[in-house]
Amino acid sequence: MAAMKIHHLNCGSVRQIEAPGLPSAPAVNHCLLAETDHDGLVLVETGLGLDDVRDPAATLGGDWVTMAQPLLSEDETAIRQIARLGFAPDDVRHVVVTHLDVDHCGGLPDFPRARVHVLAAERDAALAEAPSFRYRPAHWAHGPAWETYEPPSGDDWFGFGSVRLRGVRADIRLIPLGGHTAGHAGVAVHDGSRWLLHCGDAYYYHRELEAAPLPHPVLDVVQTRSEVHHDLRLGTQARLRELVRRHGDEVTVFSAHDPWELARLRA
Repeated sequence: MAAMKIHHLNCGSVRQIEAPGLPSAPAVNHCLLAETDHDGLVLVETGLGLDDVRDPAATLGGDWVTMAQPLLSEDETAIRQIARLGFAPDDVRHVVVTHLDVDHCGGLPDFPRARVHVLAAERDAALAEAPSFRYRPAHWAHGPAWETYEPPSGDDWFGFGSVRLRGVRADIRLIPLGGHTAGHAGVAVHDGSRWLLHCGDAYYYHRELEAAPLPHPVLDVVQTRSEVHHDLRLGTQARLRELVRRHGDEVTVFSAHDPWELARLRA
């Protein structure tokens, strides 16, 4: 496989958190930017966008802003970080989202020409339930070019089902990881040497994937309150622990909001 250059971005710092033995840090919105040979730029998650920063009450909702305590910096938006790398917004030809919670897709309006890849169940739930605490219609009012997918029937990716993206030659796949939302998925990216698996909100804190899981006292409350299926979410985490145990030399696993994972991957 051809090598891809991968950038690990934080597209939206939120409330400050602590963990034993680690420096205090704001929780993050961890996004990936992949430079591909044939598909332009592929953005995995968008984090918060320009509209969110400029008018958070209207786009994110006041209740979410109070809960998450976002920094709301234009410098942290994906579009500004991509510009600093020397690219234009239209260079982002594809956006892949794990789900459509406000902090995962707020930047969609900043890339109106990109095709947006997501599981169909997630897109349908978002359109049906918005406006709500988790889904905000401002994020897709521009009419994205949706590419939606049904869950696969097999288990062709390290024991998980996977969906290859239409119109994308790079090996980037949606991996259904149920429990957090109606159509939650991870995004697997092969960078030419190993797999990266962005797990979205399938877990929130790296120690949840240890052999003896240790939840984070703040993040665990957030993920428990936002789950749609408790047993399915816990089953997904158990499968991810097994993936790390059996294939940790082939797959690097990380979540959306853990700042210590982001720091390690950037290093």
